[in-house]
Amino acid sequence: MERVGKSISVATPSSAPRRRTAFLVVAAAVFVSNLDLFIVNVALPAMQRHFHGSSLATLSWVLNGYAIVFAALLVAAGRLADRVGHRAVFLAGLAVFTVASALCALTPAVGWLDAARVVQAAGAAALIPTSLALLLDATPPAERPGAVRAWASIGGIAAGLGPVLGGLLVEADWRWVFLANVPVGLLALVAGVRVLPRVGGRESGPLPDLLGAGLLTAAIAALAVALVKGDDWGWASARVLGALLAAALLLGGFLRRSARHPAPVVELPLLRVPAFAAANTAALLFNLAFAGMLLSSVLWCQQVWGYSALRTGLAIAPGPLLVPPVALGSAALVRALGPGRLAALGTLLFACGVGWWSVAGGVRPGYATELLPGMLLTGLGVGLVLPTLIGAAAAALPPARFATGSAVTTMARQVGAVVGVALTVSLLGAARGPQAVLDGLRHGWTAVVAAALLAGAASLWLAAARRQAEAISAQQDSATAPAAHPVANRR
Repeated sequence: MERVGKSISVATPSSAPRRRTAFLVVAAAVFVSNLDLFIVNVALPAMQRHFHGSSLATLSWVLNGYAIVFAALLVAAGRLADRVGHRAVFLAGLAVFTVASALCALTPAVGWLDAARVVQAAGAAALIPTSLALLLDATPPAERPGAVRAWASIGGIAAGLGPVLGGLLVEADWRWVFLANVPVGLLALVAGVRVLPRVGGRESGPLPDLLGAGLLTAAIAALAVALVKGDDWGWASARVLGALLAAALLLGGFLRRSARHPAPVVELPLLRVPAFAAANTAALLFNLAFAGMLLSSVLWCQQVWGYSALRTGLAIAPGPLLVPPVALGSAALVRALGPGRLAALGTLLFACGVGWWSVAGGVRPGYATELLPGMLLTGLGVGLVLPTLIGAAAAALPPARFATGSAVTTMARQVGAVVGVALTVSLLGAARGPQAVLDGLRHGWTAVVAAALLAGAASLWLAAARRQAEAISAQQDSATAPAAHPVANRR
């Protein structure tokens, strides 16, 4: 794969104290953007009551509107950052995210909340890929694998604290789940101006393809509409089939444009790197399962067992709290098993956890024997899978594509999350009453298990791709050895 653009301006790793401060700034921004997702899941039932009983299908767009725009703009933001500089795009994204968080809290209606969430997603799309790129810019090459795992674990920390913090904030008012982002964002902005590394743009040429980003947004939205409305409209209805056809046509137009545009949303040659393609396929499928698991567990607690938002947060927290220590402590397992096999093991543990809910879950609360075992297994699985796949995808790319490549990976994960939420809402339908909701959740759990197992198969593809790449590299080294050591070879 050729590197395009102007000569690369390589970052000089900063001093250790400055690196730590830069990491804290990046961590704060990534934390609030990830925290927002988990808090909003817990807050959905409270929003439903506040907005006069809006349906779950309607409120699912508070989650999916965010995820769709986030996914579609990630790569464009990453490419823009590679062109103009990671620091500038990161700080701009953080500012937009912070302002939009305040707007979400002040919204008077669901439609306005959806609009504010779209703006918030645009800010998050700018800061997430650049956050990893800034971290890699500031870190010596030998320390980068550990930096990637630490960056990935931030999402796990947000996942662990999110349900509990969300429950506490919702007890006061659901609007606080957005207001909580504002002071953190302001502090990160002030500190980021001072400590983040200044690295010049690594790429020249035309601006990113915003029309392509629009096509991708529309394609994902059409797919989500078809899934969310399938039960109401009828799966064989003209509207559902039309939405699915529109999604396919828009996706085809997006791929065609990406193949021809000088600065596409997705550089298709990246997807021809086997290890990168496999890691992203696995990440998409696993995040589909993860999003379905998270939303279904919240609905199980609140709509079946009658838990409060705070009690729901406490009930869910043990699984996500496992993610950071598992992610940080699994480096030895990555070296021993390889990222593909370790990720496959994690997907199997995750599937077992959700499968346990499908078998043991009941209408009457039985936390210790029903929810908790599955939550612990899913937390262990997430800790093994997500940082491993993110690290494997990053390792397959040259430094000039750090921001763009990490954006593609995060985009794949968000597309999976959109489908996971939409599928869960679709399988629940208009269920009313604890038993009907639980029956719908069981259908959702079956789909989640299937997606997790498919992610495991993609992880094994990753293992095979890495073995093939290592074999090719060894052959190339062997072929160049005689020229490099002619005297030794004559002996």
